[in-house]
Amino acid sequence: MDWARRIAWAFAMDDATWKRHANPWSFWTRFFAFPLLVLAIWSRVWLGWGALIPIAALAVWLWYNPRAFPPPRSTDNWFSKGALGERVWLNRDVIPIPAHHTRMASLLSALAATGTIFLVWGLYAFDIWPTLFGMALAIFGKLWFVDRMVWLYEDMKNTSPEYRSWLY
Repeated sequence: MDWARRIAWAFAMDDATWKRHANPWSFWTRFFAFPLLVLAIWSRVWLGWGALIPIAALAVWLWYNPRAFPPPRSTDNWFSKGALGERVWLNRDVIPIPAHHTRMASLLSALAATGTIFLVWGLYAFDIWPTLFGMALAIFGKLWFVDRMVWLYEDMKNTSPEYRSWLY
């Protein structure tokens, strides 16, 4: 099981959850929760152990987020197609995807992971520049990954009746 499947497993992503996660509100509220989580971790400078409260609240929110919104009225938008593409990506052992998508998704995941290394180091050392650089790299890598998932979904939507049914 690769990292993406482990994350999906940890988030208990079933069909109903994926449908709700395709809501653009889910994307945006998760997107903005990431910098808030970084700030919450940094806040240990000011809050001490009290920083665990916003950290825990954001961790719970990130887990709950895919369930928080109703399924979108339409999935014919960039945000929804990004979530649909992630489903296709996770299903690539069942329905193979083109090699160029695999290479690019792996590269972008590595880019985001590299940013996470800088971010973790900066948060540990209370050093603002590796923290900001790492956060920017992680966000850039993730946004580009989502954009790539849109492309993947567009390329794969007609390969399966199930994939095609996700677009409405």
